[in-house]
Amino acid sequence: MSRDYVAKILKARVYDVARETPLEHAPKLSSRLGTGIWLKREDLQPVFSFKLRGAYNKLSSLSTEERVRGVVASSAGNHAQGVALAARTLGARALIVMPETAPRIKVDAVERLGAEVLLAGDSYDGAKERAEALAAERGMVLIPPYDDEQIIAGQGTVGMEIVRQQGEPFDAIFVSVGGGGLIAGIAAYIKALWPETRIVGVEPRDTPTLHAALAAGERVVLEQVGTFADGVAVKQIGAEPFRIAQHCVDEVVLVSTDEICAAIKDIFEDTRSIAEPAGALAVAGLKRYVEREGAEDGGRFAAVVSGANVNFDRLRHIAQRAQLGEQREILLAVTIPERPGSLLRFCELIGNRSITEFNYRFADDADAHIFVGVEISGAGADRRSLIDALERDGYPVLDLTDNEMAKLHVRYMVGGRAPGALDEVLYRFDFPERPGALMHFLTRMGSKPWNISMFHYRNHGSDFGRVLIGLQVPQEDRADFQSFLDEVGYDYRDESDNPAYRLFLR
Repeated sequence: MSRDYVAKILKARVYDVARETPLEHAPKLSSRLGTGIWLKREDLQPVFSFKLRGAYNKLSSLSTEERVRGVVASSAGNHAQGVALAARTLGARALIVMPETAPRIKVDAVERLGAEVLLAGDSYDGAKERAEALAAERGMVLIPPYDDEQIIAGQGTVGMEIVRQQGEPFDAIFVSVGGGGLIAGIAAYIKALWPETRIVGVEPRDTPTLHAALAAGERVVLEQVGTFADGVAVKQIGAEPFRIAQHCVDEVVLVSTDEICAAIKDIFEDTRSIAEPAGALAVAGLKRYVEREGAEDGGRFAAVVSGANVNFDRLRHIAQRAQLGEQREILLAVTIPERPGSLLRFCELIGNRSITEFNYRFADDADAHIFVGVEISGAGADRRSLIDALERDGYPVLDLTDNEMAKLHVRYMVGGRAPGALDEVLYRFDFPERPGALMHFLTRMGSKPWNISMFHYRNHGSDFGRVLIGLQVPQEDRADFQSFLDEVGYDYRDESDNPAYRLFLR
């Protein structure tokens, strides 16, 4: 099967607009991990993403009559720019349907490339439905983002270049996975020529699209997907990519948001370029794989840096989380006695480690709670050593390093308690970043007798706002409240039992 795609990939027309990107050695990352690492720099394409390859190959395969009819595509960003540039080069009219939540920077980029942009739907799925309807209504040609043989063959030229640029096979090649077009194309080509090379897909833990499908033996639809790595926020793997992956992909590695942020920093330190979260996925997976398997002398690995369309205002959040992803910072909740000298003793136990964050809240006459960030050496032993030292001295410690609510919200809210907020429940929501999102929430709540007792929102420069809301909901209203949550339609998580909430906010 993979050999069938080799011919398609060798014949793919991509270089009228795409460039052959370099395969660069990453000396700093290689030295730190004790193995050889190379980065395939798809972030250096004219639209800063590999998506241009598949889009142009698809459009170039259309007849003159089809190009005259025009093309339509749905995308939140990278595929949109690829289709727009390909259409302009080939003289075709392009209509791109983007979600209403799409950042203005991406909308402007598509319009600058000469495409017409239509905003429709709160998410990619809504935009996709509208694009399909318009294609049928207007007789335009639909250009899918990944589930198409010509698209897959265009993306497969990345694998073709890797083989040409390296004289001997890699031990493993790591590829980010969204809809699956990129990994399908690369895997089909590599397995035909280097069958001994492992092809490893990488996905966020909260978007295990291919991972779940391989485990089930069939494509599955995820109930919800994470939004941090928005370039791979796809609920279902493509049918053709999955068919190829079943034969050609060896495994899928899942990584956390913090690990993605650390990978963005790793790429920057070796290249001075800033990858988008989806673009850095492969490097994050490579690091996890090497940590799991151990570094072997002479081991050689490649990772595809798939894109660099990152909003500038996301960098603050990325930099903050990178330390955690590198295991160089831990977040702790520490209870200290309210007596003279206790805070000084706490600082003495921290020793010469740097304190990165310190939040204090009076609890009662007996105790105080501290939310503290501390730099560690990066080794798990140092993390355990610090916690053990504090506990031996009688300081109760709660490790919040992996507590998402604490990292997104509580660290900015320490100090707010409301003893009178009876029957309070706490929920974390993903609100679409568009006008009216809060109004929609409040309108749906209508005349319900539930008081909002806590509200925290922090913009992280993505398509969704992370919101923490406390509401006073009597026990007898809980079933009605669940119906309201289902009706409002926003992704949510119940955080009422989160230990960080109990310590600092309740």
